[in-house]
This record gives sequence, C-alpha cells and structure tokens, in this order.
Amino acid sequence: MKVAIIGGGAAGFFSAFSVKNHHTGAQIVMFEKTAKLLSKVKVSGGGRCNVTHDCQNNRQMSANYPRGAKCMRRALEQFNVGDTIEWFAQCGVELKTEEDGRMFPTTNSSQTIIDCFLSQAENQGIQIRMSCPVKSLKQDGEQWVLVTDKGEERFDRVIVATGGSPKYSGFEWLEKLGHVISRPVPSLFTFNIPKDPITNLMGVAVPNAVVRVVSTKHAYQGPLLITHWGLSGPAVLKTSAFAALDLAACDYQFECSVNWLGTMKEHELRVLLETQIPSLLKRKVYNRNPLNLPARLWEFLLQKVELSEERTWGELGSKQLNRLVNVLTNDAYSVRGKTTFKEEFVTAGGVSLESINHSTLESKSAPGLYFVGEVLNIDGVTGGFNFQAAWTTGYIAGQLN
Repeated sequence: MKVAIIGGGAAGFFSAFSVKNHHTGAQIVMFEKTAKLLSKVKVSGGGRCNVTHDCQNNRQMSANYPRGAKCMRRALEQFNVGDTIEWFAQCGVELKTEEDGRMFPTTNSSQTIIDCFLSQAENQGIQIRMSCPVKSLKQDGEQWVLVTDKGEERFDRVIVATGGSPKYSGFEWLEKLGHVISRPVPSLFTFNIPKDPITNLMGVAVPNAVVRVVSTKHAYQGPLLITHWGLSGPAVLKTSAFAALDLAACDYQFECSVNWLGTMKEHELRVLLETQIPSLLKRKVYNRNPLNLPARLWEFLLQKVELSEERTWGELGSKQLNRLVNVLTNDAYSVRGKTTFKEEFVTAGGVSLESINHSTLESKSAPGLYFVGEVLNIDGVTGGFNFQAAWTTGYIAGQLN
C-alpha cells in the first residue's frame, strides 16, 4: 500500500506513525509545502510544547472542544490521553503534569518532541519531501493522483493534514472534491480594549475570574491576565474559543464583563463584606483589601468607583458599597478587536464533520481520502487539547479502515 500524507505537522506525523503501526509494509510519503517541519510544535507552550492535558475522563475531555466535541468524545474511545502518555513513554519521552493539568516533556523543550518524531520517521522509513506543495489532487479509479512540481504520483490512500487556514480559499480544493466547508474564523485570541486605563495594569494576573460576553450565554472561568492591549489568559482564551462564531459575526466589537472574584455572586460578596467590615471600621479601604486581589487592581477598581483614598470602611455608605460590589462582580469593558494568541494560530472551521465518517475519518464523498487535525472543523481551547486532537485523529485515520 502506498500512502500520501499532505502536511508535515503534528497530525501528519502522528498519522504516518499510525499507518506504519497498522500496515507495517506500507510505503509512506509526506509532502510539506514549506521548508520547516512541525513548526507549530516548535512554538507551542512558549517553546516547551504542551503535548496534551491530563484529563483521563473522555466525557470531560471532549467538553473542551467548542466544535467537534461529540466527534472527539467518540474518537477518544480509540485513542485517549492515557494512550498518548504511553506512546511517548515508549519512545523514551517522559511527560510531566503541571498544576493546571497541562502536560509537557520533562525537558521543558519542544525540541524533544521534534527530535522524537524525526527519529521515529527515519526509523520507520517514512519519506519526507519538504518545500514540495501539492498542486492538485484527483481520484482515478481506486487510486489518487497527486501533482507536485516534480510531476504526478499515484497513491492508494491519502491523508490530509494541512492544518487550519485563515481564509475560505484555503479549503476550496477540498470543497471541489465534494466536501462541505465550515467557514474559518479565528479561535483562541485575546481581547483588545484600546485606550482603557486598565491596560496600565499590564502584567497583573488574577488566578480565578469569570469573563462574560454581554447579551450572550458565553461566560467562562479561569486565570486572567491584563496586558498592554487588553485582556488575556485562559479565561479570555476559552471565551474566545467558545464564542468564536458570535464574535466574528460582530466583527470583534462587543461588550464584556469581568467578575474578578470568579463565580462569587453579588449577594455572596455582600454577606462576606458585611461580616468583614465590623473589624475594619477604622481602616482605609485602599489599605485593607479583604478579597486578596492584586494591590494594583484593587486600587484601580476603587478609583473606578470614585472612592476617596481617605475613606475608611466604616465611612462606606450603602451607595458606595453597591458600586464596589458591582465593579468587583460585573466590571464592564468595551472590546474593539482581537490579537492572535502568541504564535498558536487556531481556527474554527474547516472540513465539516458531516462530510466524513466519524469512526474512520474517511471522506464520505471520496473513498480513500482521510482528514486529521485542524483541517477538520474540530478545535479545542488552550491547554493541550488541540494537540490531543492531532494525536487522536492521526491515530484513527492511520488505521485506513
């Protein structure tokens, strides 16, 4: 069997390994259009490579995919997080788990993963052709004809691992083969809040906040980071992923609110403050923060509700208390644009899941053609979920069922 893999990224390599595992004698040729392999692996996790997330429950794991959750839940039954950990261990790569569940190689270097993949590819006799874009792909009987600058070549099976594309035009060649394309829009981006004074707090982080897109159902929890352009951190990135389609529809001009105290409700905060205030009557509000918020953020929020620096807790009237409670649990901001999260470009969109067999990832309209990774309309939140989707879909497609 002769198998072509289009794309030299994470999903492409892992599908090649799966093909070799399930079809030992298969001849595999990987086509990479650029002069670099595994470029996304290189930059992931700040150069450490966030290999996966330590979530061993498939139902809980699949809930981290804004698009494709149902498909991923089924797919994880074939190859899950435990399988990923075991696969890397067998290759001599040990993974470690951080407090938030993200998993990295113990070396803290993405080069460890790259070296592992290149070594495996060489040992398994996988041919890699770099700077070799596929110009066209067409079916001829039971075979596939790939056209590159070097001419035509025939294959029995083809696995498409070309990743996401920011433009619809990047998927037109697959649409022509009979596949429905979900229009791509950005996912995993930070919120720009130009000229808002909060940007002066860049670098301040809150361990647990809830970010809500006003007038929608989108509200997500996690660490939040204030940057020189606006808001970032896992809470914002998760919101951007799940709200990706709605935010694209309004051209990233929207209102958001922040609960700086996580899931604490207004009435809960009132009860907390009312129990704390009697012991703080003579203390200045600016000097005594009973909520353990970062000092710079606490001062900023007090200034926002126009509290005097000399005001003590005992002098706090009901109107001022109401304003303080509101800004702590429902702080409002006008978002005007987005910024891609570091180099980790992720899109919502791609080959629609209605176009493929979920059990095999084979095309319904073009037998012998398979899809893996971000070329599919499957995307996860930040934290190792997109790489797990690459490993899982690569493993499944590589069975060539």
